[in-house]
Amino acid sequence: MLGKLKLDLKILKELDFTLLLASIMTVLFGCLNIYLATKGSPETLNSFKKQLLFLGLSIVVIYFMLLIDYIMLKNYALIFYILSTLLLAVTPFLGKTINGATGWIRIGGFSMQPSELAKIAIIILVAKKLEDMDGKINDVKNFFILTAYIIVPVLFIVKQPDMGMTMVCFFIVLGMFFIAGLDMRIIGGGLLSLVVAIVIVWNSGLIHTYQKARLTSFLNPEADELNTGLQLTQSMIGIGSGGLFGTGADLNINATTGYVAQNVPEKQTDFIFAVVGEHWGTLGAIFLLTLYGIIIYRMLVISRTSKDILGKMICVGFASYFLFAVLQNIGMTIGLMPITGITLPLVSSGGSSLLTTMMSIGLVLNIGMRKKKINF
Repeated sequence: MLGKLKLDLKILKELDFTLLLASIMTVLFGCLNIYLATKGSPETLNSFKKQLLFLGLSIVVIYFMLLIDYIMLKNYALIFYILSTLLLAVTPFLGKTINGATGWIRIGGFSMQPSELAKIAIIILVAKKLEDMDGKINDVKNFFILTAYIIVPVLFIVKQPDMGMTMVCFFIVLGMFFIAGLDMRIIGGGLLSLVVAIVIVWNSGLIHTYQKARLTSFLNPEADELNTGLQLTQSMIGIGSGGLFGTGADLNINATTGYVAQNVPEKQTDFIFAVVGEHWGTLGAIFLLTLYGIIIYRMLVISRTSKDILGKMICVGFASYFLFAVLQNIGMTIGLMPITGITLPLVSSGGSSLLTTMMSIGLVLNIGMRKKKINF
């Protein structure tokens, strides 16, 4: 029994320790900033310790994920997809509403976001179907089959409404389709369709007036800086105050928490980058971006060396997620992107988000360890 819980040394030597260490360092840096954002308030122990707890749980989960050959995902991809889609379907009835979106289900003392699982399910199922199709994505029938599988869960996410996760799913699929060799004319048509879909959803009544104002506030936050523009204007003030080296990080729990912690709503989740910018300055931001760059690069390296289409496309899907989520989240804290509620991967406070993101990294590590068709 114990033998089954041990990693084979022949494949363990293929483990991408750079990706693993960069991921853990990013989470630890996130935990430090969550502490800085919440110290001195009742949130401190809850947010900081909970994040550390989920980091420990994530590492255990990654270990067990590495024990199983990722090829087995082929047998369970559709089941996982169906279950995650069913969870999305019941969320409006069982879930709780946060910031106007009903996207969370509470089970005991634990809250989970079904769309996080759906995101992973979409990546795995699309990768599996592409392998079944021998990568022939430009075949009309194949393309529409893939599109049908993607649309179903995304429609439930739109209904919540969660425009941030909707955008995440779109750009994940876009990255996978691009690498799979989809005709650029179809990609152009897809982008046009996205614009049309946004216009339809925008005018459908699914998005409330206050949510629209929040999404468009980045265009001119000063126009309503005491209401819809408050979060962004205070975020930019905090980041600007950090300068090159930052204001410093006093870890004393009774010390002053800092400008962002006192003035920016959702500072430990959506706007955690404002905390980074204030306390660690431009150099701290560069450090964080470097960690993300390493993570995305190593994912793409593993994708390139994967032994099959399944592994390659799974890695591309997760790399696409990281790239878009990082650009979107940081962009919205400095006024370059609309405020959509997309969290900063591995850094923002949130147990279910951290766990699912680390699971995705574990899956990529699994693919990298088994890149050789035969292991001697």
